[in-house]
Amino acid sequence: MSVPSLHHNFPRVHNAMWPGLVGKGPDSEPAIGLDTMLRLTAAARVDGAADARFDGVDLFLFDPHVSIDATDDDLARLADKVRALGLMVGSVVAPVWQGTGGGSAMGNTDERRRFVKQVRKACRIARKLRELGARPYGIVRIDSAASPAEWAKDPVRSTRLIAQTLREACEVAGGLGERLAAEGEICWGGMHSWRRMLQLLELVDQPRTLGFQADMAHTLLFTLGYNAPEDRILPEDFEWQQTERLQAALRELSAALRSWTIDFHVAQNDGTVKGSGSHDKTGHHCLPGDPNGKLDIVRDAGHWLRDERGRLTKSMRHICWDGCMFPNAVMMEQRTWNGILATMIAVRDAHGWQG
Repeated sequence: MSVPSLHHNFPRVHNAMWPGLVGKGPDSEPAIGLDTMLRLTAAARVDGAADARFDGVDLFLFDPHVSIDATDDDLARLADKVRALGLMVGSVVAPVWQGTGGGSAMGNTDERRRFVKQVRKACRIARKLRELGARPYGIVRIDSAASPAEWAKDPVRSTRLIAQTLREACEVAGGLGERLAAEGEICWGGMHSWRRMLQLLELVDQPRTLGFQADMAHTLLFTLGYNAPEDRILPEDFEWQQTERLQAALRELSAALRSWTIDFHVAQNDGTVKGSGSHDKTGHHCLPGDPNGKLDIVRDAGHWLRDERGRLTKSMRHICWDGCMFPNAVMMEQRTWNGILATMIAVRDAHGWQG
């Protein structure tokens, strides 16, 4: 792969740290520590070029990477560690789920209180990293911490409760100078389709504080109606070789959500889901060069980074690679991250700007 010829410096290119944790554990492979993920990210290069490297990382506020209860001293050490590697921090993920200290955004009073409490803790960490000079931009990522199956038992009430919880979370985030982004993924109740996500964002009606996080791998599945067949955009007889049909669907999807989008994940998907049952499916990330990948990553990133007339939106100061559930053997190879970096820079070359 040749060294990039364009020298756009925005959006900054980041790597996600949570692939070292997501899908790992007692029933799978061991987690990959934050220090290792940081080292692999910092060492990534395209053809050895010193200026072709990751600018930063997005963090999962979850043990053993970063404790949601980290002290100021802990965060100062983290900031020093990241900066020493020539990186910065962007967005952070709030652990809002049951079992991590949080609770369902559409649950009982105590569950919703715990959800907001976790958002408060995450925003404190995000703000502190900003004060320490290690985090010049980024959002705090959330979801509904509820399944589509639970949501479907009473959609009207469920949506109302999620909106109420998110409004309370917005008040907390705004008070700490942070913005929240709702993750667009088919496994989160009330956020499991593009139409439901749009309805929720409009119901909360806090555009200065709450926006949408688009992940290319997950939003692709929105067009297919997984977990929400009534909201599919592509017809049931769609076949993957029908490129223009797919492009039209992606244009329709991004047109509906682009104005809300404040965080963006570059990713690949093979068009399949993992999980069982009717409502617990979620997307399947692939590496950029996977022959089964259904997206043209560079082209299709433009649906989110450019408007309907092809003009740059410049609405995100950084973009992040997201790919989870890869085997540790793959993730421990430096060439894996070199290839991901090359893809990220190609996206920036195509849709970036000098700032």
